[in-house]
Amino acid sequence: MARRRHRTGLPMAVTAAVAVMSTLAATGATVTGASAAEPGPDKPTIRYTEYGIPHIIASDWEGLGTGYGYAAAKDNICTLADTYLMVNAQRSRHLGPEGKASPGQLQNTTTNLNSDLYFQRIKDDRVVERLLDQPAPDGPEPEVEEAVRGYVQGYNRYLAETGAGNISDPACRGAAWVRPITELDVYRHAHAEIIMGSADALLDGQVNAAPAVAPAVAQPKPAPRRTAGKIREAMAASREDSMGSNALAVGSKGVSGGTSMLLANPHFPWQGKNRMWQSQLTIPGKVNVSGASLLGLPAVNIGHNDDVAWSHTVATVAPFGLFDVQVDPLNPTKYLVDGVWEQMTSQQVGVDVRNADGSIGTVTRKLWSTRYGPITTSMQGVALPWVVSAHAVRDVNMHNLRALNTWFGLDQAKDVHEVVGILETTQGVPFFNTIASDRKGDALYADIQATPNVTDEHARSCLTETGKLLFNQALPLSNVPPISILDGKRSACDWPDDPDAAAPGLLDPHEQPRLIRSDFVGNANDSPWLANPEQPLTFPRVMGDASAPRSLRTQELILTARNRINGTDGLPGKGFTPDTMGQLLFADNSRAADLALDATVTMCRNVAFGLILVDGTLVDVREACPILAAWKSHDYTSDSRGSWLFANYWSLLLNGQGVEKLPWRVPFDPKDPVHTPNSLDTGSSAVRDAFGRAVLALRRAGTALDAPLSDVQKVTRAGERIPIHGSIGQLGVLNVISRGQVDGEMDIVFGSSFIQQVRFTAEGPPQALSVLAYSQSANPNSPHFTDQTKLFSAGRWVTNRFTEEQIAASPELQIKVLD
Repeated sequence: MARRRHRTGLPMAVTAAVAVMSTLAATGATVTGASAAEPGPDKPTIRYTEYGIPHIIASDWEGLGTGYGYAAAKDNICTLADTYLMVNAQRSRHLGPEGKASPGQLQNTTTNLNSDLYFQRIKDDRVVERLLDQPAPDGPEPEVEEAVRGYVQGYNRYLAETGAGNISDPACRGAAWVRPITELDVYRHAHAEIIMGSADALLDGQVNAAPAVAPAVAQPKPAPRRTAGKIREAMAASREDSMGSNALAVGSKGVSGGTSMLLANPHFPWQGKNRMWQSQLTIPGKVNVSGASLLGLPAVNIGHNDDVAWSHTVATVAPFGLFDVQVDPLNPTKYLVDGVWEQMTSQQVGVDVRNADGSIGTVTRKLWSTRYGPITTSMQGVALPWVVSAHAVRDVNMHNLRALNTWFGLDQAKDVHEVVGILETTQGVPFFNTIASDRKGDALYADIQATPNVTDEHARSCLTETGKLLFNQALPLSNVPPISILDGKRSACDWPDDPDAAAPGLLDPHEQPRLIRSDFVGNANDSPWLANPEQPLTFPRVMGDASAPRSLRTQELILTARNRINGTDGLPGKGFTPDTMGQLLFADNSRAADLALDATVTMCRNVAFGLILVDGTLVDVREACPILAAWKSHDYTSDSRGSWLFANYWSLLLNGQGVEKLPWRVPFDPKDPVHTPNSLDTGSSAVRDAFGRAVLALRRAGTALDAPLSDVQKVTRAGERIPIHGSIGQLGVLNVISRGQVDGEMDIVFGSSFIQQVRFTAEGPPQALSVLAYSQSANPNSPHFTDQTKLFSAGRWVTNRFTEEQIAASPELQIKVLD
């Protein structure tokens, strides 16, 4: 059946009047009136307001891109230049092969050499160029092309004005790899962001794939349960340590003094290419959108326009699948399909490498592919030996540039119904849910994205034994995406084409879950099942689990919404307001503490002689009991005491397990998923052991058991240590903050990044508050390197300026005309 072709038809959604600032007239820009029909200024113009937030206005998409490119380079040219180095496979040439690269969701997950080989293969295959040659919606819409063209001009203009030798950021000042860019660089960067959901798990295995040296007959195939268990453990660990998000959309029945609200709370890395950057983009009469984007993408990915606000959360869809292909034991580069042996294809991929003596050499690797895709010999570090069979990768996003069309469409959407139409038509969202609210009072949850077309029926017919265990999650550990391993011996097991999908091998978007309500919907990285518990969703298994335990963060999000709407959370009134939404997020409440603190205190007080034996050491825990008993607020605010002790104890108790695997007296009940499991069994030796280990660990580290969180959880900025509130998601804290190694020191590595709340009323502009937790610039010499970080530390917000009058009224207004 021929695949149905779609035309995106991106909306021109912003019809409210746009008053052109009187200050623009003083710059020489053309200003002839206040109507939305009036053109923008003759030249792209950047208006900077408080905290260095740029409000870019232009008369066309190219001019808008020019302003964005100039302003983004001014704030973060070193981060951007490093990204272009990565996607052009030149890190090893300039930085050496052993350095660390960050191609995916995590940070520094592979070597420069492996990263270069991966991206060089994409370059050699002309993946991005072939996508650009296609008409929309497979290729970019005209406005996307114009904005990217302008972005390149703006970036290169800033670099030409400044000169690489005069860049104020020491990270790249005078570096040979800081160079002018091309449009292809920008599209390669966009493509790298779109495929990053697969890159971390599979990159190393693809560039190092080679058949086993010993004869296949001498090497039995690994047991399915053991292989599946290792993969699930590795995927679960990586998911806990990578990007995530919360988002809550509240409809007309859930707000006070408005028609709807949205809370966007993405948890993204605080360093590197996946930083977010805030801006407002305006073409009078066409688009007026404010929010944040992944740095270097000239559109708003998370934000609001005059009528709609939206956010994304990482979904429980694996954007890739594997095919188990039987190989010829005497010639392992041949594999069997429908009873016929096929020869794998190979290609020599070579990259330049800087040697220890400074000379440039070349490393060449032979990489292998099948009809299904490249061969990999590992997933998330778990070996997949190429012995009697091999595993081929098919990535649902490898041929996806449609995401750019998706975001340009969302920037102009008029209501949540139009959001659904954009998501269905483009099917470009790479591995995210979409949560939105609109001026009309509707709240939307939609998991409509690029998804492998592995229907439940297809899975039953084609999954291998290992694939069944992974896909159906017959092993412990929740919140891991269903990963399909299909039988590659049968061509019928390839992902079928659906006539209603936007591209070959994608699941029909109409089969993907969505929910529109007037109270609330939300997501905290669990599956779509409980977007709203009053209306559980059904969906194909490939999109996640149902009737299974939810994370403590999901429970906390649902309870926060319910209790505020009902007025049972101790705050005044009923329904959300900007004040209560901000208070509830930054209250940093721990659902884990709600469930287990009292029982833990009782256990502590009842320990015989106050001593717990840990690996032959008697640990006196008596000091800990009154400290935890006094921590009645269950919060991870900066001045909380006892919270750090509880965090260490809880992490040791979990020990990499899902929370449902803890010793609860009341197990999970799918009829009450928000309140179960509960009642921690503190008689368990595992509970006592974890508690003793936590006390011992803090004492050995020289940390007081009652140390305030501000003493131990800080971010370093230009030598200054700034306290950061919040904690890990496993504690059921919405404001997620995670520590890790940065340049050899413990620091914040990911968590709450661009936080925005938006309220719509029946009339007037949207009211928005935001804070960019790590600030606009990664340059330590920028005035906007720490300013919003300190604001976030204090639990405060930036009042967004959206209308032309609001922008003109900024006491810190600075105007840059790109004439």
